[in-house]
Amino acid sequence: MRTHRELRTAGLVLAAGASRRMGRPKQLLPFGDGVVLDAVLDTSRACGFDQIVVTLGGAGDQVRRRVDTRGCDLVDNPAFGTGFSSSIAAAIPALHSETDVLVLLLEDQPGVRPEAVRALLDGRGDAPLAVCRYDDGVGHPFAFARSMLPDLATLHGDKAVWKLFDQRAPEVAEVVVPGPIPPDIDTEADYERALAERERTR
Repeated sequence: MRTHRELRTAGLVLAAGASRRMGRPKQLLPFGDGVVLDAVLDTSRACGFDQIVVTLGGAGDQVRRRVDTRGCDLVDNPAFGTGFSSSIAAAIPALHSETDVLVLLLEDQPGVRPEAVRALLDGRGDAPLAVCRYDDGVGHPFAFARSMLPDLATLHGDKAVWKLFDQRAPEVAEVVVPGPIPPDIDTEADYERALAERERTR
């Protein structure tokens, strides 16, 4: 079995959301020296992926103007309003043909660290699906073997990936990652907590 360093890995950053609960593009909320999506892309670059694909939708034009997307392959998802899974399906054709493992990252989780991604890739073995097992439950990032790409391309809705994990439970590797699940930024209160956590851990 090859180690993850011998596999061709791609990071997929889902950044096409409409931010309905937030009421403004959460990808573009000020965060550190840039915006939230800058922080997620900085993490992605630090992971050593062979390719980074970013899906855009609700705030795509603004993201192109304001976010440093150098080194990333941008994919527009005109169906972003139909849910999370449409962005995965839109991104799959953009993956390098020899991609071995796909790692899924979210636009609104700047608290995910490169160490979590490395632990996930080191600990998944040859499992077709892998998740992070934090102190308080299962969370992102997720990893998928190449064999899972056809299944991912047919998913629909926001919760379909979680349903896929339920359906394929015996094949899912849970990789222990210390600490709590990195929180999503869905509301103003979430955003304030994320800013406070960033200050605390600087």
